[in-house]
Amino acid sequence: MTAVTDTAAVRPSASEGTAWSILVMLSLSHMLNDTMQSLVAASYPILKEGFSLDFGQIGLITLCFQVTASVLQPVVGIVTDRHPMPFSLAAGMASTLIGLLLLASAPTYAVLLISVGLIGTGSSIFHPESSRMARLASGGRHGLAQSLFQVGGNSGTAIGPLLAAFVVLPNGRTSVAWFAVLALIGMTLLTKVGLWGREHRRTRPAPKVRPTAELPRAVVIRAVTVLMALVFSKQVYLASVSSYYTFYLIDTFHVSVKEAQVYLFLFLGAAALGTLVGGPIGDRIGRKAVIWVSILGVLPFSLMLPHVGLGMTAVLSVVIGLILSSAFSAILVFAQELVPGRIGMIAGLFFGMAFGFGGLGAAALGELADRTSIRFVYEVCAFLPAIGILTVFLPNLKKAR
Repeated sequence: MTAVTDTAAVRPSASEGTAWSILVMLSLSHMLNDTMQSLVAASYPILKEGFSLDFGQIGLITLCFQVTASVLQPVVGIVTDRHPMPFSLAAGMASTLIGLLLLASAPTYAVLLISVGLIGTGSSIFHPESSRMARLASGGRHGLAQSLFQVGGNSGTAIGPLLAAFVVLPNGRTSVAWFAVLALIGMTLLTKVGLWGREHRRTRPAPKVRPTAELPRAVVIRAVTVLMALVFSKQVYLASVSSYYTFYLIDTFHVSVKEAQVYLFLFLGAAALGTLVGGPIGDRIGRKAVIWVSILGVLPFSLMLPHVGLGMTAVLSVVIGLILSSAFSAILVFAQELVPGRIGMIAGLFFGMAFGFGGLGAAALGELADRTSIRFVYEVCAFLPAIGILTVFLPNLKKAR
């Protein structure tokens, strides 16, 4: 009875075009998912003190989390392209729930790594299928759907540091277990999305796959390679901020941990806003134009960041977050248009690369910080957006309506 009622509640919007209720539930679930995941990085100061970790070990935690959150994603995408599994979304959230409980009670560093691995696995299951669901619910407005879906994730990532500052820091690592309630809420939402997805698949036949443009195979391979390089540039730079920005502010400007978490929230909040804007603009003016501005356009600001005071550091971080984050929706939809019919695989590949590059970058930057300084890390990373010049090698696809 409940299943019938839940499905019926969301079916009409799907038949009319853009299924807004589904997009909202996916965005909210993404927010909950990434809020819980962001607690890992936001809790680094507590973990560093509690386990007497160096920056290299902090980087290894990020690597463990990001690798488990990336390696499985293309595999999940390939499988769900052939055999859609709408209820796998709730299962992925359950893995995150178990990881959170384990993170809150981990007695050793090894168990700590296992806990973040479970949280990463939950993310690996969540992203490919939820991205497919967002495209199904888009009504043809693919950029808008991906932006709305992803802004939920960025919002959750921004909320994490605040929760760490005002909940986890005052109450200790065990308070991380309280956020398992968010996982239960997410599982409820995603079960409803799964019911809609099952009904959608049963009542509406899969559309015929038509390429956006007739492109030679070599051009497609080159374009996907360029998009991978752009994701590398974006994610490694973001890793330098999300993993080490609080340490940079504390070391350079001697602010408190709580103040540093608030500054991190400002950056991540700007990133959430940029994500929301990037997709609809790409629908209107073309993805390639958005990619040009969002990657290469950050370069002047990233070069300035390591050489200014605290106030300008906060301002520049907001500008960088706003511009840089608008890229991913455009990159993902561009890639899906290059390889039509492989929505889950492309989503899994690019989300997986985003996590994997971020993890590898965090580990490498942690070792670099141990050998040099946090300031030197930011001076090196400032040049990463220059990779955006590779956008010139992307083909010109037809603009979305």
